[in-house]
Amino acid sequence: MTQATITVLGCGNSTGVPAIGNYWGACDPEESKNNRSRSSIAFQTDKTTLIVDTGPNFREQINRENIEKIDGVLYTHAHSDHINGIDELRVIHFRNKALVPIYGNAETLRDLKRRFDYLFDGGLIELYPPVLEPTEFKDADFSTIQTFKDIKFTPFIQDHGSIESVGYRFGDFAYSVDMHNLDDKAIETLKGIRTWIVDCAGYHQADNKVHANIEQIYKFNEHIGAENVYLSSLSLSMDYETLNKELKAGYAAAYDGLKFECTF
Repeated sequence: MTQATITVLGCGNSTGVPAIGNYWGACDPEESKNNRSRSSIAFQTDKTTLIVDTGPNFREQINRENIEKIDGVLYTHAHSDHINGIDELRVIHFRNKALVPIYGNAETLRDLKRRFDYLFDGGLIELYPPVLEPTEFKDADFSTIQTFKDIKFTPFIQDHGSIESVGYRFGDFAYSVDMHNLDDKAIETLKGIRTWIVDCAGYHQADNKVHANIEQIYKFNEHIGAENVYLSSLSLSMDYETLNKELKAGYAAAYDGLKFECTF
């Protein structure tokens, strides 16, 4: 078994906390764990660093955690709060002296190529070469173990309301943002994990069409069996201390900078 460290780079929803205009909503500004950048994680072994999503706060997150080397990026989906820091990979390309491998489903890679074509094709002069090396997940890849250098991971399909997103399992840990529902295949892929970071932006919203609420998370985990569940994609209405007082044992709010170990 191999040990890895997971770092929560960000656990906020699309607005972040505070939102623009220094708006904190229901979150206590005196609680440092309410200061949330957009959702992303780093998965690190002794040899390899994989990032999941490059949102608008990507540069600040990587510098905050003093991550000096990035080997590749897994994308969950192409919504702006998960991709808009992708230009920072140009610096990684120059430092690595190689194209940066990125992975995603067909819809995500299509949107990235449309919006950031210059990162795939390069600019008009040598100063702006191609930066990214994309790999598209095919149907057979989902819920099947994939390998990147010394890391094994399993992508799985999630229902994010208007689109499909991709969740990722790494051994006894899994990451599920953004999602509203999980089908039987996804649940089966997740069974046996010990730690789960999961989207709960819908918290007490029974009618949320794109994000899961806490009752859904509880029901999913009856089948999955994770011992430790960290809620992510946290909104302005979700105060850190209030959440932790309300949640069942084994459940907690994530926070930027949270670290833990996993085996795979």
